[in-house]
Amino acid sequence: MNTVKTNNDSATTAQDRRFLTLIAVLSVAIPVVVAILFYMPKSGESTVDVSFLPTLHAILNSCTAIALVIGYVNVKRQNIKVHRGAMLTAFGLSSIFLVSYVTYHFLGERTIYGGEGLLKYIYYFILLTHIVLAVVIVPLVLLSVYYGITNQLAKHRRISRWTFPIWLYVAITGVLVYLLISPYYT
Repeated sequence: MNTVKTNNDSATTAQDRRFLTLIAVLSVAIPVVVAILFYMPKSGESTVDVSFLPTLHAILNSCTAIALVIGYVNVKRQNIKVHRGAMLTAFGLSSIFLVSYVTYHFLGERTIYGGEGLLKYIYYFILLTHIVLAVVIVPLVLLSVYYGITNQLAKHRRISRWTFPIWLYVAITGVLVYLLISPYYT
């Protein structure tokens, strides 16, 4: 039985349940697929040159961070149209990043960080927090986007309070990881 949303967004419809199930499945499947592809042994030389993709990833993460800040500033100014456009842009850029990242780790060789001393510990701290929060951000982004586009604004605001800072951190640390490891790409 479908229910009607009230002003406080407390009702859950059959459509909501379907999308929430899809979000749950994607939230598990995406990190699992990325982990499998990342650690899967390579079967020889790839004929596809993917060496440009880490730079593209840094560009996509930089643009995502910029879009997130634009969206945040505009929601505070109650410019909802610009906020929505910026956040959907950030979502689109992150989606392109994810496809490209999976492609790179499926076809490319793994790069090992070669730094020493304090910088090595900083790199691995940034990398570890980036990876953990990149897994956490998947359901948060999907829920934030879903609640935003379905106009369930109370739920959107509640989840977005967590989504925005974590997503911004993941985007910025993605660029930092690239900058720190880029000297070691072959």
